[in-house]
Amino acid sequence: MAASDQRDVTPTEPCSFSFPAQTLSLTGAQTTQLLVEPPWRPAVLWDPVTLTCQGSGTDDATTWYKDGQLWGQERHDHFTVTESGTYECNRLSTGRSPPVRVLNARLVLQVPARELLEGDTVTLRCRGRENMSVTGVRFYHGDKEVGRSLNGTELSLSPLQLHHSGRYSCGGWVDSKVAPWALSAPVTVTVHELFTVPVLEGPTEPNVGSPLNLSCLSTPSTLRPQAPLLHMFHHDRQVVGGPQGSPQLVVPAVGVSHSGNYSCEVRSKVGEVRKSSAWLHVMVRMPVANATITPGPLAHQVHIGDPVTLRCSVQVGSAPVTFTWLHNRQEVAQGPLLELGAVDVGHSGTYQCVATNQLDGHRVFRALSPELVLSVTLRGHWAVAAGLSGSLLFLLLAVIGGWHQWHHRALRKQQER
Repeated sequence: MAASDQRDVTPTEPCSFSFPAQTLSLTGAQTTQLLVEPPWRPAVLWDPVTLTCQGSGTDDATTWYKDGQLWGQERHDHFTVTESGTYECNRLSTGRSPPVRVLNARLVLQVPARELLEGDTVTLRCRGRENMSVTGVRFYHGDKEVGRSLNGTELSLSPLQLHHSGRYSCGGWVDSKVAPWALSAPVTVTVHELFTVPVLEGPTEPNVGSPLNLSCLSTPSTLRPQAPLLHMFHHDRQVVGGPQGSPQLVVPAVGVSHSGNYSCEVRSKVGEVRKSSAWLHVMVRMPVANATITPGPLAHQVHIGDPVTLRCSVQVGSAPVTFTWLHNRQEVAQGPLLELGAVDVGHSGTYQCVATNQLDGHRVFRALSPELVLSVTLRGHWAVAAGLSGSLLFLLLAVIGGWHQWHHRALRKQQER
């Protein structure tokens, strides 16, 4: 504000303008309520203001208070205000009501006298005493200016959001020859949640083929419990359900493709209030299948002394997966790797692995790999033996051939003689 602005403010305590118009409190317990007509708070003395006390018990059991002091002994449940001040009423069965202020200031900012919820449309109005004209109106939320108008005197908040809660005031030029600039007393605007932020609940590790039921849980305000709400469901940011009135998403039988991140959104049919849940990660559990051993192929030939390591893996199967190794159908090891090291002839034979996992904490699934036939041979020994046998045979044939030729020559010489 400029230093020349003069503030004509009636000394008051900031008051909240979110009193319920019903006779039931938020917790369901019956309380005493003080209703004001016309339904604006704070009320102004230049309006014909009527206060009505509501609560259990008979009307003649009403006691009134003004500015914290017992005010007369009127036993009626309502009366028309003729003096500014802070009013309360008391009923024997339900106690004292929240206060209602009636002001006679030069400038007053008024808020509708009802509960304010997200999505509502609400208008704040800045009024001069005795309905004097007000120009150059400025509206403030705390210390921040949030609107101004040369001739208008109203500020619309639509749709209401939680951040609209706080203390509001207005300033303006009032049609008066003395101290024409005035600033209203602050009033407190309280915006209640229409519904809570939703929470998505459901099984996070369903088994393949089983149903998936997700619930989008949000609690509506007790001030408006019948407010119509719509629900929408997302899977990895793609819409998979809604908008719908039901808070349930049902998948009859899940598969691997149903794994991922899910969230839900709740929104009001009126007022465009939207709230989203946190992500819920769902992992569909699969039985183990298609166990294989690497390296392949099914018949594998190695030599004595070669290092051999076999690995078992599965194509599908939810963790944790355990592995068991069989050599000639006898269990020999556990784990995904079978390290034989430098093999010898005793490692020859058939190898298989058995993959196992457990679903639901009790159902066990197994997958048996095809057999791997491992053949361990002597490196080069058979080749040397084969070469040696060939040389001896050649030598023997050569000897036999030579002897045959010598014998043939000897016979010819003998015949010639």
